[in-house]
Amino acid sequence: MNDPSEYSRRKFLFKISLLVNGAVGAILAVPVLGYVLGPVFKRNQGYNYWVPVGNLEQFPAGETRMGQYRNPDGTPADGQTRTLPCWVRHIANNQFQVFAINCAHMECPVHWFPASKLFMCPCHGGVYYENGAVAAGPPPRGLYEYKYKVVGNQLMIWAGELPTLSTEASIAMPEKSPCQG
Repeated sequence: MNDPSEYSRRKFLFKISLLVNGAVGAILAVPVLGYVLGPVFKRNQGYNYWVPVGNLEQFPAGETRMGQYRNPDGTPADGQTRTLPCWVRHIANNQFQVFAINCAHMECPVHWFPASKLFMCPCHGGVYYENGAVAAGPPPRGLYEYKYKVVGNQLMIWAGELPTLSTEASIAMPEKSPCQG
């Protein structure tokens, strides 16, 4: 009938260890497979579209003001952190410049000073002209600039390209101030 050696403790423990190791391997494989296959199941181009920054009335001609947009790739759990700031410079008519709020040096938020018409970074003394070009300090390039368009009465920015070092900065020369002659 049944051979007692067929049910030895060694064989039983071996089968249990195979079962436990298989379970641990399956548990560890889930995050690895999620990492490898994640891009396949990710939302399709969820961040690549135009998002509104505000009505044109919010940005009077000749002024630079802070605008805000909602990160389209966020989730409801993101709450208020899903709202991102940017600087909007209304040059004239429907001509704008929209800058990321971060300094190109160490990503600190820059502040706009209307009296001097300069963006200044409080972290390491970076200074930018009103067109985003570097005026002084350690920044290696101008402010990061978003692509924009005007649709009806709305200013829209392209949220498909987050500002990075590969994104072109403004290359316009700063306007001369009255004291420069």
